[in-house]
Formats: sequence, C-alpha cells, structure tokens
Amino acid sequence: MYICSMREEQLQDTYAYSNGELAAQLGERFKDYRSALGLSQKQVAIQSGVSVMTIVRFERGQGNSIRLDNLIALLRAVQRLDDIAELIPEMPQSLYAKKKRK
Repeated sequence: MYICSMREEQLQDTYAYSNGELAAQLGERFKDYRSALGLSQKQVAIQSGVSVMTIVRFERGQGNSIRLDNLIALLRAVQRLDDIAELIPEMPQSLYAKKKRK
C-alpha cells in the first residue's frame, strides 16, 4: 500500500512539471551518468554519433527538442538503454481478454 501511494506521489510530482522542465531534468540526469562513467562530452559524441553541441544543450536543459534517435543513442552511450522500456511499458493484458480466450 505504501509503495502505491509513493508511486502516485511521484506521478503527481512529475505532472506538475512542464515538458521543458522534464527535459531539463533528463539532461541533468544524463550528465550525472556521463560523469559517473568518466566520459567527456566529446567521448559520448564519438560513441553516439550525436554532436557535442547537442549534448551540451541537452545537459544544460536546452534540449527541449532533442530527437528521439539522438536520445536513444545517448542512453546507449551511458549504458542506460535497458531503461528505455520503462518509458512506455507494454500494455498489460486485460482480464476481459484473458477470460474471453479461455
């Protein structure tokens, strides 16, 4: 029960932010992961194929319009690609559909 209410609080907090604010938070988190791996922006640019300027803008919170393919490449470069499934998890199968199949 506590976990559910904690999750609901997180969702409410997330919805309180604008799209730009969420993009800025993602950029900050990306920078934290990049730094923790000891990677420079240039190294990530070489690994990902994303320009250094795009990475700089993303980390500064100016990446409101970062392309999805660039975001995926950046996540791959900082070894966080496994987490991408959490963005849009698979839809759970409805109980109605399960019952109908039986």
